[in-house]
This record gives sequence, structure tokens and C-alpha cells, in this order.
Amino acid sequence: MQCRNCGTEIAANALICYKCGTPTADAKYAPAATRRRGSRSSLLATLLALILLVVLALFLGRTASGTTPKSVTWAVVAIAVIIVALRAYARRR
Repeated sequence: MQCRNCGTEIAANALICYKCGTPTADAKYAPAATRRRGSRSSLLATLLALILLVVLALFLGRTASGTTPKSVTWAVVAIAVIIVALRAYARRR
């Protein structure tokens, strides 16, 4: 039997050519498609969370201790819920 790539004489039951490494038969199964780990929505959610945390830290640093307005507290909770929902959605995709 001859290698279909380089023409070297190889054994009839060889799986690959010993000289060039070309397989003697086509693969039975295609390799599984790999999933990309990082996505733009995940990166965007993380970046948004970092920006909001910095803004919140600056805002809370300027207020007197213990006098955080209720609207800020509710906004932070809402943002946290949205970020968790976006992260869960990104993982399901």
C-alpha cells in the first residue's frame, strides 16, 4: 500500500504513514465542536458591574456614615439582580 500524501510504501494495515504522518483512512467521527468560554455579553455584564461598584463606592464615600438613601439601596439591589440574571443567561447559552 502506498501513502496517499507522500507515496511511501507502507504496511497494508498501517493507520498512519510512518514518514509523513498522514492517516490512511478517513475519520469515522468528527470532533465535537468546542464552546467558546468568554462571550461579549458576559464581558459586558462584568464590566458594567465593576463600573457600578466604583460609582457606588465613590457615592457612599461622600455621604455621612449610616445615611444612605433608600433609593440608592434599592438601585443597588436591582442592579445586582440584573447582573445575576445576565450571568445566568450567558451561562445557559
